[in-house]
Amino acid sequence: QVQLVETGGGLVQAGGSLRLSCVASGRSSDTYLMGWFRQAPGKERDFVAAISWTGGSTYYAVGAKGRFTISRDNDKNTMSLQMNSLKPEGTVVYYCATTSRDHNPYEPVEYGYWGQRTQVTDSS
Repeated sequence: QVQLVETGGGLVQAGGSLRLSCVASGRSSDTYLMGWFRQAPGKERDFVAAISWTGGSTYYAVGAKGRFTISRDNDKNTMSLQMNSLKPEGTVVYYCATTSRDHNPYEPVEYGYWGQRTQVTDSS
């Protein structure tokens, strides 16, 4: 079992930056791949970014590439998402997720554990 807790959400103006963090507790072997997903009201959960255990492989959605940076610190059981040049998007919730599988990092169904989410609101 793995528990995930996201922090770092809040109000941000368009063009601003925000850093989300996810702390994992439990069996570390179940956190081979960690990722971030986002969901706007009434929309499906979309992939944002993912990172492998060593950090040697990172994956980004097209809209995140060049603006967001995913990282992880296994000694602290923490994954982060640095988000820059944020777009005006209203309110969006971000989920941290993890899986022990080395499969498709882009699909929510591949992840077995999810956090409770953290909310990012455009204050523009």
